[in-house]
Formats: sequence, C-alpha cells, structure tokens
Amino acid sequence: MSSIPRRGGSVSRFLALVGTAAALVLSAMPAQAADIPGTDQIVMSPNVQHVANVPKPPSIAATINTDMAFQGGYAFVGNYGGFSIYDIRNPKKTTVVSSVVCPGSQMDLSVYGNLLFASVDSSRNDDSCASTSQPASVKESWEGVRIFDVSDKANPKYIKSVETNCGSHTHTLLPDKRHGNVYLYVSSYSPNATFPDCQPPHDKISIIKVPLRDPTSAAVVATPVVFPDGGNETQPGLLVPTSGCHDITVYAEKGIAAGACMGDGVLFDIRNPEAPKVTARTTDPNFAFWHSATFNNAGTKVVFTDELGGGGAATCNEATGPNRGADAIYDIVNGQLVFKNYYKIPRYQADSENCVAHNGSLLPVKGRDIMVQAWYQGGASIWDFTDSAHPQEIGYFERGPAAEGSGGFWSAYYYNGYIFASDFNRGLDVIKINDRRTDPAKKVNVNRLNVQTQGSYRDRGHDHWIWSDED
Repeated sequence: MSSIPRRGGSVSRFLALVGTAAALVLSAMPAQAADIPGTDQIVMSPNVQHVANVPKPPSIAATINTDMAFQGGYAFVGNYGGFSIYDIRNPKKTTVVSSVVCPGSQMDLSVYGNLLFASVDSSRNDDSCASTSQPASVKESWEGVRIFDVSDKANPKYIKSVETNCGSHTHTLLPDKRHGNVYLYVSSYSPNATFPDCQPPHDKISIIKVPLRDPTSAAVVATPVVFPDGGNETQPGLLVPTSGCHDITVYAEKGIAAGACMGDGVLFDIRNPEAPKVTARTTDPNFAFWHSATFNNAGTKVVFTDELGGGGAATCNEATGPNRGADAIYDIVNGQLVFKNYYKIPRYQADSENCVAHNGSLLPVKGRDIMVQAWYQGGASIWDFTDSAHPQEIGYFERGPAAEGSGGFWSAYYYNGYIFASDFNRGLDVIKINDRRTDPAKKVNVNRLNVQTQGSYRDRGHDHWIWSDED
C-alpha cells in the first residue's frame, strides 16, 4: 500500500507524478479522474503523518469496524461482530490485547471504570454472544445494550444486558458520580406496527440507570418523549421521517445536550438526568439525516452532521455539492440554535466511494475550535471552525477507493496527541498532525474519552489544561 504526502487545505492539493519529483498545484476545482488516488492508496497533507495501521483481529475480520472509546492506555473499537481492545500506550506500536466475538450491530461503545457498554440495534434471538438474527416481529427477540466487565483487558466478561424499545442504535454515557451512577441515553428509531417492542410513533429515547456498585441491576428508568407533537416528517429529501434520535452528545458540567434526531436538531436541558427537557429545535432544508453533534469547548456552538445517503452513497462529489452531506455549524444564542455555515471536505471523491460527514472529536487547543472528523472513504479531515461562518481545513488523511467497494473511516478521534481512526476494512489507523495551529493540543492528556460525553478542557495557567467529565 503506497503512501503519498500531498499539500492539503481548502485551496490546493498535490498530485504525485510517476517517475518524477514534480507536483502539480491544483485549486479546489472539480476533480478529474487523475485526482482520485489508486485503490487503497494513502494520500495526506504534508502536516499529517501515518503512524501505524493494525488490521482487524481474525475473529472479527469479516465484519466492519464501527465506533471507539478510550480509557487510560487502551482503545476500545466496536465491530458488527463484537469489539476489540488495543494497547495504545505506545501508539507507534499499537497492539491488539483481546477481541470479543459478540455479534450485533452497531456495537457503539462507551467505557467507564471497569465497565464497557455496547449498543445492539439488530434483532437477535436472545441477548447472548451466541445469538443469531431473528425478526423484530417475533416478541421474544432482543435488542438493547450489553454490559461487559473489562477490568481484565485480556479477558472481558459479559455481565448484563438491558433491552430497550427499538434496540440501541447508539448510546451516550452521562456520569452522575455524586450519586454513584452512570446513565445511558439510548437512541433508536424506525418503529414498525409489526414490531411488538418498537411501536410507532417512537418519538422518544430510553434512559438506562447503571449503579456503579451494582452494575448488574442496570435498568431502564425513563423513556422521555422528545417530540410530543411529532418530529420533522414531511420535509422533502429526508432519508426517513423523524421517529426518535440517531445520536445525542451530553455536556454534563454545563447541563446541556445536543440531539441529532433524524430530521431535527435539538438542544436539551439535562440538569435532571432522568428527565431531559427540549429547549430548542431546528430543521435544515439541506439536511437529509441529522446524524451526530459536537459542542465546542465553550459550549457556545454545535456542529451537526448530515448523513446524506445513510453512509452508503457517494455524496462527496461535484453533483452533490458543498452544502449537502456536510456539517452545519450553529452558534447557541440565547439558548437557540443560529445557523452560521456549512463545512465539507474540499476534495471530491470518486463516484464509487461512500463518503459523507461522520463521527469526529475536538482537539484541545486553547482559544480555538478545531476538530478531526471521519468522512468514510473521504478519510479524516482536521478543520477549524473558530470563525463559525468561515470554517477551514487544516489537514487530511485518506485512502483511494476501497478494494471491497465500500469502506473508509467510521470514526476519527483525537486522544492524547494522536488521531485514532476505525476503518471498516483496514482495522485501526493511528495518525498524527504536526502543525503550529494544533500543536498546543499535545500538552493535554486525559484518562478517558467517550466522545459523546463531552467535558471541558479547563485552563490551569501556563497552558496546562485538565479534562473534566465528572471524574
């Protein structure tokens, strides 16, 4: 697999010329066929370094990687077939510690202490790791959240399951350390009158309470309705009408959350974790599917993503344009969402490449709003939205069209100096950016990262910051 550094950013890109050291500077104009890298060929901006790639363990190599969580020197990577734990104490020598075969998409993960939580949104004949697919129309079918004890990273133990209405497409961990609990805000959707445990209209979320001293007593304690009068169901171009949420990001110390709810973007007051209240709601005619949300460090902005095409379509091309399948940047003004601009990667992808805005996280740079984000086969983009109306790319990493036909990065997250990206097919990539605009982030080390559980990077003077997510 070859690797070619290229000049990136929003105004130019480099093409390596075979047999020469020359490079041709191109403006961000429509891509020609020669612009598209070769199959699985790595290209990146000069300020980005490819540190390592660790293939998927053989036991789950046939199924795709999904989301990630981090704690201490370990990365936890979800997969439709289960999950894997990686030792990242030396990112350059990242290794697999263990792999658990426990099928059930999507295996969205979060970690807290010795507990790992995993979402299952595919109907199973039971809750075990030996389960098989079974139609949701069968009352006895199971979907929801599995809980594992990962105190022994080499031998995780499955200790509990909690069934939730319509399963658990994603979940968000909300710590309540004072009372010795964590809550899981479970997002699910797509009800059907033939599904006994997933009845329409399902305009709600499920909240699981997990007592940390007795995690096996975890249970659903509330199912608050997000859209009592119904969500956005009639807007032209929606992927599917609103019937719940796709993902929620909480900012506990500020008492707020942002919900990406299919056809709607939502703000919540979560000061009472068992009774979140909707405080603001918006729609966007260019959005097909509100997928995920990221606050800036100050909690004064939200970046929402639009998963146009459901993640399986080629939407990073000239035909789709810059305002669809993109990010939307909102300022929070007097508690309301005020649209400022869109951001989309400035490199056109091939019409064969599934590419759209997907999961990302902040880089902890004092006084700046910078994040890294996955774009499926569009790779990873590092970009600055400090000026909400004028976002700019800082660097990027991507591969050419996947040999399998679909693939790319599901998530790309910054953790303690490195970017970790979970690739559908290629396993776990470790990337590093070296740039004066992002270098201050290297001074920040945290002991846990569940990206949808945001905490502040707080200044302690002399550029020494600490992380707070209610530790």
